[in-house]
Amino acid sequence: MEILKVSATSKPVAVAGAIAGVVRTQSRVEVQAIGAGAINQAVKAIAISRGYVAAGGLDLICIPSFIDISIDGEERTGIRLLIESR
Repeated sequence: MEILKVSATSKPVAVAGAIAGVVRTQSRVEVQAIGAGAINQAVKAIAISRGYVAAGGLDLICIPSFIDISIDGEERTGIRLLIESR
């Protein structure tokens, strides 16, 4: 499964295009974000991507969960957003 990592400086429109492209080909994608700013950008991107794929008859759902990620030897808690079409 494709994993997209979103930061606070990511552009939601660009991330939305990536989400839509992966969902069209693989029917699911995982989005990872650490921090409030990154989660904000990720959620905006998901909302935008729903509009992108709606014309093709796809409806996206989002399943959130926590993940532990090791960055430079330090454990961080992030959010995993699993995006699927139904």
